[in-house]
Amino acid sequence: MDLKLSHCFIAVHDHDKALAFYRDVLGLEVRNDVGFEGMRWVTVGSPSQPDVDIVLEPPSADPNASPADKQALEELLAKGMLRGVIFATGDCDATFEHLRAAGAEVIQEPIDQPYGVRDCAFRDPSGNLLRFSQSRGR
Repeated sequence: MDLKLSHCFIAVHDHDKALAFYRDVLGLEVRNDVGFEGMRWVTVGSPSQPDVDIVLEPPSADPNASPADKQALEELLAKGMLRGVIFATGDCDATFEHLRAAGAEVIQEPIDQPYGVRDCAFRDPSGNLLRFSQSRGR
């Protein structure tokens, strides 16, 4: 079996704010921004990974979720309690300085982790935790 990741999902409360961050601050390219049946399908991705799309979608986008579940997801997103993403970077310190200068909310300054990476962490405009990890080699 030959499996590869094609899409991952990040919950966002506002597509335009999310695009301003993921496109304008992180430098990801917008691959799709399509309206469909009252919804908006927005995907971004790294130019160096053309086969992997990140879908930016409201936590209430699942048509099978109950109203109570949608409300609970919205509340968890507002608290920053939904899982985030780890991005690989070639220079953790430069990435940190770039994001801090852009006004991103700092969660953790660059630090050498015992598991072989140097990383830092921020929150996106929706409160998602984003880590930026640089391998220290093995």
